[in-house]
Amino acid sequence: MRHEIAPRSGVAFELSRGQRLRVIDPEGEQVADLLAYNRNDVGEVLSSGRSLDYASCIYLSTGHSLYSNRSNVMLQIVDDTVGRHDFLLTPCSAEMFRILYGDADPHRGCFGNLAAALAPHGVSPDAIPTAFNIFMNVPVDATTGQLRVDPPLSRAGDHIVFEATMDLVIGLTACSAGQSNNFRYKPIHYEILDAG
Repeated sequence: MRHEIAPRSGVAFELSRGQRLRVIDPEGEQVADLLAYNRNDVGEVLSSGRSLDYASCIYLSTGHSLYSNRSNVMLQIVDDTVGRHDFLLTPCSAEMFRILYGDADPHRGCFGNLAAALAPHGVSPDAIPTAFNIFMNVPVDATTGQLRVDPPLSRAGDHIVFEATMDLVIGLTACSAGQSNNFRYKPIHYEILDAG
């Protein structure tokens, strides 16, 4: 069954070990922020630092694993039609919109959407780490290290598939930052596929 995340919103749901999560960009150029927590102990959470360290790579795609803060594999990327995602930048937030863009009345962003969606699962806002930013295109200058946010490379129907290696709580958004999505807010679709 396909689910839709409305533009500039987020959801949380359970994903069991062996199940697969397919995240789909139905219209193209739309980012989705992904978080994962151990369902039995939400103190174990997705870790950008450990995942990038163990992959020796900042652009993770098919064949890479996403690790927890305890160095356990949480998710494996088993299919990816885009191949460019970001694991450096934190979820957009009201504070980010104020600091970077000078918004006087900012949207709560992915951070606020994730905090609200994950609260019923016992996750506090302070426990929200750097997300795996699906489809987000962040080139890094090889000389200066400067980051740039470019439009996503995803086109309508592109997807990425993760396989859970433990029982998880997943947070997932349709990103709220205009720059990340080529200044059009669009939905994100996802499907949970049973093992086997």
